[in-house]
Amino acid sequence: MGAGLDEFGLIARYLAPLAGPGGLGLLDDAALLQPTPGNDLVLTKDMIIAGVHFLDDDPPGMIAAKLLRVNLSDLAAKGARPRAYLLGLALPAGIDEAWIAAFARGLADDQQTFGIELLGGDTTATQGPVVLSLTAIGEVPVGTMLRRGGARAGDLVAVSGTIGDGMLGLEASLGQLPGLAPGDAAWLRDRYLRPQPRLALGARLRRWATAGADVSDGLIADLGNIARASGLSAELDLSLVPLSPQAMAALAVRPELAARIPTGGDDYELVITLAPSDLVRLQVESDPPLTIIGKMVSGKTGIVTDEKGQPLGPGGYRHFGS
Repeated sequence: MGAGLDEFGLIARYLAPLAGPGGLGLLDDAALLQPTPGNDLVLTKDMIIAGVHFLDDDPPGMIAAKLLRVNLSDLAAKGARPRAYLLGLALPAGIDEAWIAAFARGLADDQQTFGIELLGGDTTATQGPVVLSLTAIGEVPVGTMLRRGGARAGDLVAVSGTIGDGMLGLEASLGQLPGLAPGDAAWLRDRYLRPQPRLALGARLRRWATAGADVSDGLIADLGNIARASGLSAELDLSLVPLSPQAMAALAVRPELAARIPTGGDDYELVITLAPSDLVRLQVESDPPLTIIGKMVSGKTGIVTDEKGQPLGPGGYRHFGS
């Protein structure tokens, strides 16, 4: 961390103002959180690393927003309401106080937007890149959490919003979409850096979807996770995968990127399965829209195929291995 600001100064000046009552002023070595009566706690944890999940020169406030929102997306996929979070910061010496102040402002803005508060966490210095870790805690009514493993053969597969914007937003951030209109490039960059966790939609889906996940590692990979957990295969019609107008404009500039749309990741939309009898719900309960893109079938567990039965996967981001 930058000279003149030690761990305790960072906590007192920038993090303590973010803490709710359960954080105990960040003066203790633990926090206190009671679930609302009649609710289960849902916990999820994601890390993001400079040079892997964000660029070194990305604005600190947007990095903070991404860190929080990727975790809120996991809560959305479970149908959970956000309550609180724990924060871990590993910061190199080159990070100065202005960076930390902007990062804290980004967290404060999103805390207000999403109704969540800081409980505590840990900070440390590192000689490597910036490493940021967040554990989000949410709630669902007892026994109602939407899981990956509930899909049944014959269920339809649907996805919210549009797919491919995150991957194309990274390309735009890297200057790899020459000729794309500035407004389209800016929109895609925002989708990459500031995902929109589908919390309200997830809460509605919890009542009737049979399985769900968020699209973080790529549509094929995350649908494959549902298939694996459910002991099924998934059949995906790539021609039905919804694209934004901005994504279509980007693909007009670089058509070869179309092949990466279903594997690119960083979309943070929801992919779900549902009984065919619930198809009418897509028109009356989905915001953003849900699009049918395939179905669940009996077969080799965890495989995603095209409509002709040819394997599509796994694709997507892999945390370890090749």
